[in-house]
Amino acid sequence: MHVYHIQPLEEDEAWDLFCKKAFSSNSNRCYLPDLVSFAQELVRKCEGLPLAIVALGSLMYSKNESQWTYIYKSLNWSLNNNPELEVVKTILLLSFNDLPHQLKHCFLYCSLFPEDYEIRGKRLIKLWMAEGFVEQVKGSTPEEVAESCLVELIFRSMLQVVHRNEFGRPKACKMHDVMRDVALPILEKHNFGVIHDGGEAMEKCKARRMSIHKMDVELKSFMGMSKLRSFLVFNNCNTLPSGSKLLRALDLQDVPIDELPNEVVNLFNLKYLNLRGTLLRRLPNSIGRLLNLQTLDIRDTQIEALPHGIGNLQNLWHLIMYRYTWNWNDFRYVNGTNVPSNISRITNLQSVSAIESNGDLMQQIRSMTQRTRIGISNVKEADEMDLCDSIQNMKLLHYLFIMVTNEEETLRMDALSAPPPNLRLLILVGKLEKAPRWFHSLQSVTYLYLHWSRLEEDLLPHIAALPNLGLLSLVNAYVGKQLCFSIGFPKLTKLSIGNFPHVNEIIIGKGVMPNMKSLWIASCMELKTVPKGIEYLNLQELILKFASMELENCIVDSPKVRHIPKIYYHW
Repeated sequence: MHVYHIQPLEEDEAWDLFCKKAFSSNSNRCYLPDLVSFAQELVRKCEGLPLAIVALGSLMYSKNESQWTYIYKSLNWSLNNNPELEVVKTILLLSFNDLPHQLKHCFLYCSLFPEDYEIRGKRLIKLWMAEGFVEQVKGSTPEEVAESCLVELIFRSMLQVVHRNEFGRPKACKMHDVMRDVALPILEKHNFGVIHDGGEAMEKCKARRMSIHKMDVELKSFMGMSKLRSFLVFNNCNTLPSGSKLLRALDLQDVPIDELPNEVVNLFNLKYLNLRGTLLRRLPNSIGRLLNLQTLDIRDTQIEALPHGIGNLQNLWHLIMYRYTWNWNDFRYVNGTNVPSNISRITNLQSVSAIESNGDLMQQIRSMTQRTRIGISNVKEADEMDLCDSIQNMKLLHYLFIMVTNEEETLRMDALSAPPPNLRLLILVGKLEKAPRWFHSLQSVTYLYLHWSRLEEDLLPHIAALPNLGLLSLVNAYVGKQLCFSIGFPKLTKLSIGNFPHVNEIIIGKGVMPNMKSLWIASCMELKTVPKGIEYLNLQELILKFASMELENCIVDSPKVRHIPKIYYHW
């Protein structure tokens, strides 16, 4: 039972909020005589409750007059015939019923996650794809179609955005408590899914999806699991439900298991396997039986090498293997995973990261020309020709991560004549003798990370004119004493400057970085004064981490930073 204490809006505030949602594409439309009376009456029925107003406004967006009439009558009928049903829930039910068929499934799937759970957009998209919720659209990838479904649910106020990236795209979302209360009865009524939270034991399960929030009995005691398509666990769980051969999605993220349940390798129909954050140290060679697997996520586990059987997974699209230390002051803040030589046989593999380079791997990846994302660690100076030839042939590549063996190893990429044309994210970790001459060609790059480059020449003139660069992360990238942002950076919204041992001055020219929202400065102990020109930036936040006491004192007293709403200090 939830108790909600919501302060109603005043009539004018409620009307303004409704118009922003219902008429956002045409601000004058709300004053048309044929709609205004309907609109005002609908807003009154919301009783000033913000969630109801936003949901109803989203529902009415782009509707014609006959649809307005229909929804108005439906709302009246529901309120008159179900007096015990609250106004908010009545409106949310109308919003749900207005969803297209596939969006209803996508929405209900979100209610399987625990209350107030922050759901990463990419995780949700891959789960929807594994379930078959995403229809094929000519000219679009399945991921793009699934992302459009997520955006539509957010626009309709069925999901709330928790985090957005630097360009406003949703990174994480959650379902409002009231929205979830509306979804759960529908979930149960239609056998769409069931949530086990440690209450009564389920003797028989007819649902197609199961979400474990609390485990107090062995799953093998559950009966009738043959229809399960998805199994999600948010608690400890060492076994899988018996008879679930049709399982398509298995999500065990952050579950503290140190061995893969034996039943997993027999799930022939499995398309999505998320083992991120578990305590696993190895995968069995029999993982190669999962011939329909499309996504394998073993990030932040203790798995250092993949078995030979991985090469049998011909339908694998995404192989995600980063192991983060989360300390960007460490050179090896990311560790890769050793893979067998037969990895190149997986012809459908689109994204793989991060592979630990060894043996003849550089020769093997020459044939991986269809990759869209690739990450390689433990790269050596001698790998330059093979590495650059491979990258040159990856015309579809939009994500590239390269890390050398150690901080003394030089990263050589001069043999690359031009970067892939669609490259959007580039991460280079390692010493650079000079800025690659192809940096100016990174026309599509939106994210650029240069870590431990320790360039002796000024890097900024080489990247200032990049037209789409939105995030720039520089960690120990320059050995000089001054960073001068004198021109350019038209779309940059977030700048991170970390671990610059010699920098004692940052200068920002007027008109540079006009869209900057966030500035992060860490471990620059020689920097003792406020960046010159910071007053020109329209910053929303300034974050200082391991800053000198002189800089902190300057920030406190300086009028140049008073326009910044949020200033954070971390040690």
